Amino acid sequence: MNPIAAYWENLNVLEVNREPARAHYIPYGSIAEAKNAKRGTSPYYQTLNGAWKFAYRESVRQVTEPFYDSDYDHASWEELLVPSCWQTNGYDQLHYTNINYPFPCDPPYVPDRNPAGLYIREFQVRADWAGKTKYVVFEGVNACFYLWVNGTFVGYSQGSRVPAEFDLTPYLREGRNRMAVMVLKWCDGTYLEDQDLWRYSGIFRDVYMLARDPVHVRDVEVKQQLTSDLSQAELTIALRLNGSQEVRTELYDAKGAKVAAGVIQADGDGAVRLTVDRPTLWNAEQPVLYRLYVCSGTEVLSFAVGFRIVEITDGVFRVNGRAVKLKGVNRHDSHPSLGQTIPIAHMVQDLKLMKRHNINTIRTSHYPNDPRFLELCDEYGFYVIDEADLECHGIGKAGNWEGDAFHRLSNDPAWREAFVERAVRMVERDKNHPCVILWSMGNESGYGDNHIAMAEWTRRRDPSRPVHYEGAAPRYRGNPNVDCLDVESRMYASVGEIIQYAADDTQTKPLFLCEYSHAMGNGPGDLADYWDAIYRYPKLMGGCVWEWCDHGIAARTADGRAYYAYGGDFGDYPNDGNFCIDGLVTPDRKPHTGLLELKQIIAPVRIDAADAASGRFIVRNLYDFSDLSHLSLYWKLEEEGELIDQGSVAALDAAPQTKAELTLNVDASGTSAGSRELTLSLRLNRETKWAEPGYELSFAQFVLPAVAVEEPQSDAENISHHAIRVQAHGGSLLLEGFDFAYAFDLQAGMFTQLAKHGVRMLAAPMQLQIWRAPTDNDMYVKRKWMEAGYDRAEMKVYGCDWRQTSPSRVEVTMSYSMSGCSRYPLLRGTAVWTIDGSGAITFATDVQPREELVYWPRFGLQVTMPPGNEAVEYAGYGPHESYIDKRHSVRRGRYSSTVDALFEPYIRPQENGSRYGTEWALVSNEQGMGLRFASNAPFSFNASHYTPGDLTKAAHDFELVRREETIVILDYAMSGVGSNSCGPELMEPYRFPMKPFRYELSILPVFKED
Repeated sequence: MNPIAAYWENLNVLEVNREPARAHYIPYGSIAEAKNAKRGTSPYYQTLNGAWKFAYRESVRQVTEPFYDSDYDHASWEELLVPSCWQTNGYDQLHYTNINYPFPCDPPYVPDRNPAGLYIREFQVRADWAGKTKYVVFEGVNACFYLWVNGTFVGYSQGSRVPAEFDLTPYLREGRNRMAVMVLKWCDGTYLEDQDLWRYSGIFRDVYMLARDPVHVRDVEVKQQLTSDLSQAELTIALRLNGSQEVRTELYDAKGAKVAAGVIQADGDGAVRLTVDRPTLWNAEQPVLYRLYVCSGTEVLSFAVGFRIVEITDGVFRVNGRAVKLKGVNRHDSHPSLGQTIPIAHMVQDLKLMKRHNINTIRTSHYPNDPRFLELCDEYGFYVIDEADLECHGIGKAGNWEGDAFHRLSNDPAWREAFVERAVRMVERDKNHPCVILWSMGNESGYGDNHIAMAEWTRRRDPSRPVHYEGAAPRYRGNPNVDCLDVESRMYASVGEIIQYAADDTQTKPLFLCEYSHAMGNGPGDLADYWDAIYRYPKLMGGCVWEWCDHGIAARTADGRAYYAYGGDFGDYPNDGNFCIDGLVTPDRKPHTGLLELKQIIAPVRIDAADAASGRFIVRNLYDFSDLSHLSLYWKLEEEGELIDQGSVAALDAAPQTKAELTLNVDASGTSAGSRELTLSLRLNRETKWAEPGYELSFAQFVLPAVAVEEPQSDAENISHHAIRVQAHGGSLLLEGFDFAYAFDLQAGMFTQLAKHGVRMLAAPMQLQIWRAPTDNDMYVKRKWMEAGYDRAEMKVYGCDWRQTSPSRVEVTMSYSMSGCSRYPLLRGTAVWTIDGSGAITFATDVQPREELVYWPRFGLQVTMPPGNEAVEYAGYGPHESYIDKRHSVRRGRYSSTVDALFEPYIRPQENGSRYGTEWALVSNEQGMGLRFASNAPFSFNASHYTPGDLTKAAHDFELVRREETIVILDYAMSGVGSNSCGPELMEPYRFPMKPFRYELSILPVFKED
C-alpha cells in the first residue's frame, strides 16, 4: 500500500487499525500501586513524552522522503518537545478565528498546501515486557496523523481531542525501536472542529505505551442502580476482555475500608455485581469517592466511583433527588505560552480558583478535555457537561448555497459516521466519571439527522445521563424533532426570554443556559438579573458563563515589553480580533472583577435582613446537599470608616435548601448623623482541598441609620463668610479668597485654575464629558454612539454671566449645549457655579437630553489635576471597580487607594475603574493637598492617568502612554456594562436615563492633614 495514502480527505476513512474506544485507565501491578495513582510507577506504563526529532513542511506535498524508514538519517532535524503545539514553538501560523474556516470551505477537501509535522522518536522497550501485548496511546493530536514503527505503517487516526490507541506488538523488536509520526494541520475532520479558539496543531497531549497481559481487560463500564430511598446501591461492572480470564473486583470506601468484592470467570464479556448498603453519595459539594479495583492476571485497573443519580422529573434537573442549580463556566484548554497543552498543575489551578469563587459546573467547551482533568473534577467536586469535539460553525458563514448551509453537514448522510463517532469516542472514554452529568453533542453545528443519530446512540448507550445540544434551539430553524434531547438549551437568551420559557407550562424540559453573560472585557453586568430568575423558577437549571479565561498569547513588543496578543497580531487572516479575550480570568489566571461579581451572586449562602437594626437576619442556605457547619460568620459595625463593634458566630445552623433565623448582638445606637455599615462575612472554618480556614465565600452588608446629634460648627463654616475679591479680566473671572485663588473662563464656562495656599490643583480647564472608552460589551452600541457624535461632543456656551450676591458669595450662570461635529445638539443645559468664602465650589446643572437619541455612555465633569496627585480616598463602594449593573461584589465603606491601583488593566483598553455609589472622593498629593468632591446624591467617579480618548484609541495595553496628570471624572450617572458583545442588549434599567435631570456637585480644595 502507499504509506501515505490521502486519508485526510476521505470521509470513508476515519481511522486505520485504531483500537476501539474504551474507558480511560492505566494498568498497575498491584492495588497498592493503583491506590498511589502515579502512572510513572506502573510497570506497565512507559511515557513517550520528551524530545522528538521534528521537521516542519509547509505542505504535505513536500513530504517526499521516506522519513518513516527505520534507517532514515534525521540528524539535521530539530527537536520538539512532546506534548506541545507547533505554533507556540515557532512553526506555522498563530491564528485565531471564531466562526470562519481558515481555508476555503469545500468539504471534505482542504487546501493542497496542508502543513505537515514529521516526528521521529527512538525508544527502548523494557525487557520484562517480553510476551506482553504492547499498545501506544496518543491522548490528543490535531488534526490527523499517520503512525509508523520501525519502518512499517501502523495506522491512521483523526479526531483531535480524544485518544487514539494502536497495538504495536507486531511491529516492535528487541533493543532500540523507532516511531515516526506525520501530523497534518487539516483533514476532513477539521470541518467538524471549527471552535472559537486559536488553531493549534501537533501532538499536544500525552503519548505513552502500555504493556498488557496477552489476555486482559480491554474495557470496563461501572453502572450503578440506587434504590428509591438511596439506602442501597448495586454496582454492575461490565467487562470486555480479549479472551477468557478470571476477574476479581474490590470496592473500597473513601476511608480505605473494603465494602464489597466479587469475582467472575469472564469469556469475552462479563459482569460483576456488587451491593453497597447505605452508600455515601457523591455530589459537587461533597465529592465522596469510592475506589474500584479490577484485577485480572498481573494487572490492576482503578476507577473512581461516585454514587449518584442524575435525572429530570417534572421539568426539574435533579442530582440524588434534589433540584440542583448549575453555577458554571465554559472552559477551553488554554495556556498563555503552551497553547492547548495543559499541565496538571495548570488544571488544578483552574479548579481551585473556580471552587474559591463558588463555581460548581464546567462545560468542556467545545470538546472532551484531557482525561486527567475529569479525574480532578471527580476529586474536587464539579458537575461537568462533557461536550463532543464537534463544531462546524463556519459552514453557515461560508455562504448559503445548496439549501440551508448551517445544517448542511448535519443533514448529509455522508458525514453521519464522522458525527456519531465523535459521540462514541467521548462517551466510551468518559462513561465512568461521576462528575459527568450531561452529554453534549457539540456546539453550533446546525441540527439535523446526524445530530439525532448521535443523540439516539448516546441515549441507548448510557441512559443514566441526560443528553444536551444547544444547536437544536428553535432560533436555528433546524430539524424540529428534538425528542432525542433531554434538556432545552439556550445561548445568550435574555432574562425576559428565560422567564417566558419558565412560565410556559407547555415547556416540559429544564432550560440550561449553556452560554450566557458574556464576560468580555469590563463585564459581565447582568449576572444578578439572570440568577434572580434562575432561583425563582424550578425549571431553570442554571448556566455557564462564557467564558473562564482570556485566551491571550504571551508576547513581547519589539522593545521587549510583555503583553498578551490576540487575533490579527500575528498577521493571521481571517481573524476575530480580541474576541478571544473574553474570560473571567486573565491568561495567567488573575481574577477579573467580573469573577468577583459572579462569586458573590452565586454564593451558596444569602443573608437577608429581618430587622438589621435589631440584629435579626434570615440565613438562606442555597447549598443543595450541605449544611452550614463548615462556615463561621464574622460581623463588624463601622461608622465613617471607624470600627465600632465586632463579633462572630462559630458555626451556622441551616439544613441544605432551607432558611434559618440569626440574631446578632449588634448595638444599634449611633453617635452621628451619618449612616453605619454592618458587614457580615461568611468564611470557612476548616481546611479544604481548595482553600484555607478563614477564606471568605460571601458577604452581606446592611446600612443602619444613625441617630442624629448636633455637631459644632466646623472651621469651614466659619470661614465661609470670608470675603471674596472678584475681578473680570480678558474674558476670565479671577476670584481670590482667604486662602485660595481661582480662575474661571467666562467664554468656556469652566474653571481653568484652582489654587489653595498657592498649590495649583488644575492642570487643564474642567470640561463636561459624556464619552467613555467603549467596553467590549459596548461593541454594537458604540456604532450608534459614534454616529450620534458622542465621541466628539463639544460644549457650546451661549451666555455666561456672574454676580457677587454677597461679599462672601459669587455666582456664575451659563447656558450651554453639547454637540458632535455634523450633528444637532444632543443636549441643552443651564448651570450655576457658586463659590463661597471657604473656597467651596458648587456646580448645579439642569440638563435636557434629546430623548430620541440612543442612551449616553455617561454624563459627568472631567477635572484634570497636576502630576503628583496620586492619593485617592473615598466613601462609597469598593474596594474594586463597580457599575450600576456590576456592584454586588463591592461593599460600602471608606477606602484609601492610589490612582494606579484604581486602574483595571484589561488586555484591550476600555472604560474601567469606576466607583459606583460614591458619597465623596478626595484626590490629593502625598501630603494630602488636593480636591474633595461630594454630591447631594451618590455619584460615580474615576481617577486615572488616561483620558477616555486615550483608552479609546489604544488596541493593546502597551499602546497606552501614561499621563503624569490625574484625570478625575465625576459622573451624575454612567450606563451599565452588560454583556452585549455576544449577549442581549443592555437592559433598560441600566441605561443612562434619557430624560431631564439635575446634577449637583461640590468641589473643595483641601489640605487633608490640616
